[in-house]
This record gives sequence, structure tokens and C-alpha cells, in this order.
Amino acid sequence: MLSWAVTFLIIAIVAAVLGFGGIAGTATGIAKILFVVFLVMFVVSFLFGRRGRG
Repeated sequence: MLSWAVTFLIIAIVAAVLGFGGIAGTATGIAKILFVVFLVMFVVSFLFGRRGRG
């Protein structure tokens, strides 16, 4: 999930440098959403993983 977020972030940076504002904005939005989903999944798996061993 994090790799997809990084991929879309790189696409957004390249698109912004080349002047494609719409594509850059869309890719940035997707990257943000994927990063938030990654963080939520990471925290949930961390908490449930620790609870199971306790």
C-alpha cells in the first residue's frame, strides 16, 4: 500500500514538473488517500498484533 502511495506521489511530481496540473492534482489526491489508508492499516495491525501476544 505504501509503495502505491509513493508511486502516485512520484507521478504527481513528474506531472507537475512537466506542467500537467490536472494530472498532478489527481495523483497527489490519490497518494494522500493511499497514505492515510496505509497508516490506518498499520496502526490497526500494530494494536491487534500486540493485543494477541499479551
